[in-house]
Amino acid sequence: MMNSMLLLLVMGVAAGVLGAILGIGGGMIITPVLTIMMGLDIKYAIGASIISVIATSSGSTIAYLKDDMLNLRVAMFLEIATTVGAIMGALLVGVFSSNFLYVLFGFFLLYSSYNMIRKLFDKKGETVYTETGEIVEKFKLASTYYDKAEQKQIDYSMKNVPGGFIMMWAAGLASGLLGIGSGAFKVIAMDTIMKMPLKPSSATSNLMMGVTAAASATVYFFNGSIRPDIAAPLAIGVLAGATVGARLMQVLKPRVIRMIFIPIILYMGLQMALKGFGVTI
Repeated sequence: MMNSMLLLLVMGVAAGVLGAILGIGGGMIITPVLTIMMGLDIKYAIGASIISVIATSSGSTIAYLKDDMLNLRVAMFLEIATTVGAIMGALLVGVFSSNFLYVLFGFFLLYSSYNMIRKLFDKKGETVYTETGEIVEKFKLASTYYDKAEQKQIDYSMKNVPGGFIMMWAAGLASGLLGIGSGAFKVIAMDTIMKMPLKPSSATSNLMMGVTAAASATVYFFNGSIRPDIAAPLAIGVLAGATVGARLMQVLKPRVIRMIFIPIILYMGLQMALKGFGVTI
């Protein structure tokens, strides 16, 4: 019993650190470990994973808000699209072939990882988009943050806001239809489509995931999928890890964050695409 508690705490810390740095939540680490290593029923693993996402969001968002790293206006604007997509996805379960959707979203993640690799080897480095369009001005989405790694203030804007909004809707749809976390899609929407810098993209994604997970947690709580003996030690570890991860992310260079992020979305893309063809990795 004590060993299990210790394992859950350590796993929580690792998931919290990674989740806070990358803005993808800790479900990708937690669900496989709970199901494969600990033999836990998938429904309890998902319930615990949702609680851990809320803990990651809570632990990191406090630090990111304090340091003006996350973009609150962008988060609230895009959360509309994610929520609508998630509700539509939940209503449309069974209408579309899940295999087709897994392949579709899997290939999208693989294509996004290819774009990120291109950015990684771009000799110009991380370029910051500063021109403000009509939508950005209307909703006051442009912002600024202090980069502790570069030791300078960075003013940034974004483009293709409608494209990012549609991607967020698709992320919500995927989440509702397939029951998957959409943190990676959120970061891609902001970083790749809207050209937001990677650090505020990751910080903003953390806040948005917490909002989405809080809505889902109510359903899981009432259907008995959340076991306190598993969720509680995980949440404590995740909260501690997310607080550390939020501090760590701010001193890392965007290039390093991208190098951690690429293998994860490559793996997720491959996993989803192969699952669509009936192969599990």
